[in-house]
Amino acid sequence: MEKKQSEFNKVFSAWDILVIAFGAMIGWGWVVSSGGWIQKGGVLGAALGFVVGGVMIFFVGLTYAELTAAMPQCGGEHVWSHRAMGPTGSFVCTWAIILGYVGVACFEACAFPTIISYLWPGFLKGYLYTVAGFDIYASWLIVAILVAFGIMLINIVGAKTAAKLQTILTIIIGGAGILLIVASVINGTVDNLDGQMFAEVGGGGIVKSILSVAVISPFYLIGFDVIPQAAEEINVPPKKIGGMLILSVVLAVLFYAFVIIAVGLVMNSGTITASQAGTGLVTADAMALAFKTSVMAKVIIVGGMCGIITSWNSFMIGGSRAIYSMAESYMIPRVFAKLHPKHKTPINALILIGILTMLAPFAGRVMMVWICDAGNFGCCLAYCMVAISFLILRKKQPDMPRPYKVPAGRLMGGVAVLMSGFMVVMYCIPGSGGTLILPEWGMVAAWSALGVVFFAICKSKYRESFGSMVQLISDEDAATLLPEADERELDKVIDGAIDLGIGIDYAAVPLPPMRGLPLLAALAGGAARHVALPYWPPQWLWLDVAPA
Repeated sequence: MEKKQSEFNKVFSAWDILVIAFGAMIGWGWVVSSGGWIQKGGVLGAALGFVVGGVMIFFVGLTYAELTAAMPQCGGEHVWSHRAMGPTGSFVCTWAIILGYVGVACFEACAFPTIISYLWPGFLKGYLYTVAGFDIYASWLIVAILVAFGIMLINIVGAKTAAKLQTILTIIIGGAGILLIVASVINGTVDNLDGQMFAEVGGGGIVKSILSVAVISPFYLIGFDVIPQAAEEINVPPKKIGGMLILSVVLAVLFYAFVIIAVGLVMNSGTITASQAGTGLVTADAMALAFKTSVMAKVIIVGGMCGIITSWNSFMIGGSRAIYSMAESYMIPRVFAKLHPKHKTPINALILIGILTMLAPFAGRVMMVWICDAGNFGCCLAYCMVAISFLILRKKQPDMPRPYKVPAGRLMGGVAVLMSGFMVVMYCIPGSGGTLILPEWGMVAAWSALGVVFFAICKSKYRESFGSMVQLISDEDAATLLPEADERELDKVIDGAIDLGIGIDYAAVPLPPMRGLPLLAALAGGAARHVALPYWPPQWLWLDVAPA
């Protein structure tokens, strides 16, 4: 197995990875879907449903926490599944989760201009055409394309820049949510909960109410998995990375649950039904009622807009790293393994996702809902394969260093497999609340077919290199791999330079063996200064040269 030092810049702090994961899970759904959740499960039933769904994700998150800490390498799922299942299993797992990341990013590109229409009713101008019942306007397209380009550019400029954007927007989201919760406690009343604690009571109705939301809630918690994708860029002890991943899931669950309760304290069942039939923005209408002014509804809408960007930004980070890792293993074209020479970001992978998000609005929001649902299926499939990889590695490599080790690993891993497998099955069972419709299955099939094409072409083109895995080593380990300096070779270089009439002011030592490289040719002419001569990577011989 080839070994290398990381080429990424370690720029993410513990706070950065927390807001990236949290922002990925908190999108636009908490603004537009809270009324539907309450109608499906009741106020307390819906809140408990998210807790139950959070527990399901929690077990999967535990496997992610251990594997991320044990193998903090770009690509996350790609690396773990490769080590456990080999190249084919790794290809399926990574290809599936890329569908999820790209699907969400494309959906958010359509969601952002849509939310603007709520803030600015006269925003839609220049009707163009209709796709799947959704009207496309020129103003809508322009905004979507410009924002997509901007997010792509921010991510190319640097991961830290993207993280700073994430922090600002997450604070706005949190602030809007806290305002709603506090106002609901002050101005709301428990009387509004009468008759809507649970959608059904008696004869197992309470359990049914909770489960009706629990089965769909994990789909709103997808996104914590972007952390391991950027593991090489995290400047945090491996053990702490696992803890932050779990914390992000807990915070997202609490956010959703408290928002649901806040809406229930402010709005009775009749008011929620009217809001659903009217604006459809139940959470925003609850904010207006809590503060007794319609102006505050726009605060929630702005918070939802920020949620769209944080989710979009997070999946842009995760998707680009997943594509990079596959390209580095020769599973897809190598052009996507290129890093920006200055910013050390996977530039071609980011450009690819950026182009897709700029094209997505032309297909309309309805089609993007379909691809987002198809992508969620891909994510859940990847979760299941990661959980299986966790169990395989516990058996195959029990002595592998695990800075963050899950207690009762086999039990927890088994539960994670069951939970993630259950999520996958829910997409296939009619009436489950998460069943994919025919167009969505068509998108899954098309993505799978594209994967088969890439698999066949790259396996034929790259042959033995296909599916190869590069093992990341630390700077300290890399230093120990360098051979000791060969003083005689150093003398030859210096003598040769003197013969060429070059004065050598400084030479860095120790030096590895020259291995027959045409070194002196690089010094010919003696006009340049600070000439770098490559030896055994990553070591360089630096010479200050000047005409003698």
